[in-house]
Amino acid sequence: MQSKEDILEQLFELIRPYSEQPIVLSEQTSLISDVGLNSMKVMELVMQVEDRFDVSIPLNILPDVNTIGGFAKHLETLLQDR
Repeated sequence: MQSKEDILEQLFELIRPYSEQPIVLSEQTSLISDVGLNSMKVMELVMQVEDRFDVSIPLNILPDVNTIGGFAKHLETLLQDR
């Protein structure tokens, strides 16, 4: 099982190319306002995360995912439940 820190590092790696401005990513970084993801980019990111972690992310959790840390928390739960 992957630790939360491992999950965060991999998310940072996947999210970094989506930011138009160089920013320091942290658990509190907002996917919408800080990174600038729109709905299409969110779906692209979800597909990349699913491929990277070999997990299926239910679309009904996406409205609850506002920050990278929140995404990591949901992802950690999904990975534990499989």
